[in-house]
Amino acid sequence: MKILFTGGGTAGHIAPIIAITREIKKMHAKDDIKFYFLGPKDKFSSDFLLKENIHKETILAGKIRRYWGFKSFFENIIDIFIKAPIGILQAFLYIFVLTPDVIFSKGGYGSLPAVISGWILRVPIFLHESDATPGLANKFLSFFASEVFISFPIKKGEPQPFKRVILVGNPIRKEILDGNPENAQKMFNLSGDKPLVLILGGSQGAQKINDTVIEILPYLLKEFEIIHQCGEKNFLQVKTESPIMVTEDLGKYYHIFPFLDEDEMKTAYAAAEIIVSRAGSGSIFEIASVGKPCILIPLSESAQEHQLKNAYIYAESGAGLVIEESNLAPHFFLDKLKFLIMRPEEMKNMQKAALEFAKPQASKTIAGYLLEYLK
Repeated sequence: MKILFTGGGTAGHIAPIIAITREIKKMHAKDDIKFYFLGPKDKFSSDFLLKENIHKETILAGKIRRYWGFKSFFENIIDIFIKAPIGILQAFLYIFVLTPDVIFSKGGYGSLPAVISGWILRVPIFLHESDATPGLANKFLSFFASEVFISFPIKKGEPQPFKRVILVGNPIRKEILDGNPENAQKMFNLSGDKPLVLILGGSQGAQKINDTVIEILPYLLKEFEIIHQCGEKNFLQVKTESPIMVTEDLGKYYHIFPFLDEDEMKTAYAAAEIIVSRAGSGSIFEIASVGKPCILIPLSESAQEHQLKNAYIYAESGAGLVIEESNLAPHFFLDKLKFLIMRPEEMKNMQKAALEFAKPQASKTIAGYLLEYLK
């Protein structure tokens, strides 16, 4: 039996695929299911997929850029009329030879070739939409899918985005919930003297968040101890600038990392009192599942304002606060952190709301649907 995964290759696509794969392995005792991934080349996914015994094959994929400019215009022409057709042909040949029993798509432009080719070859297709508002690619791909799983509930009165919808939440790795706060002191060399804030910039970093943190770092560290995942591409800059901003006695409260692996992340989640994060669906559902108060800072350049809409739907549940990038003034950000930490009752209410919003069984639910098709 063979399951073919496809998606864009970012952390938001790969982490749910890993979560579903692990659940399938738990639910299916026999070692007779093989896992594959087909998508565009990227720097992120290969190592993570390999560790889970998911074989990866790369293809070309055309991306439509919705911002205007001569460069983007010609890039769109190349992607639509050259890369996309070649990618579909590559995917068709690969799927024809592989003969998967089912295809699971995390969506995005990177999954178009595999989904279209799979549909032509009559392979059952499942699609998962991470965001509150479906992207252009997923709206199109939904016509080829047997079932569409969604992360966020549809509000009353709003149009149904897809014909066949199953609300499951965003698949998260169950292992991320097993963190022990007692391990954090040794793992991160924490002092334990102040409330711990976990700041996440996303897998690619977040320049605006990093710049804000550095600008008010002395004021932050007088009040809080901080674990800061700043992103690999921003790490050297932040590492260079941060010692200039703080004295040695305050510097011991600042712990900077380019990236947190799974063990580090689950430990940081468990130990943190407040989490500051972007508003990708994966981040939101992980934060909800660990039941931590949060401040969400949506990426302003996300397609169709996906992160902004995700953030406000989550905030409406009472589980978090939202600061839009345009309002991310350094001392305003600091005041929001102080506001939360000085109101323990408010923090408890946010924790409760987060756990009520969470859907930690999403990966198990989707795994069950896929296994049903494999019978």
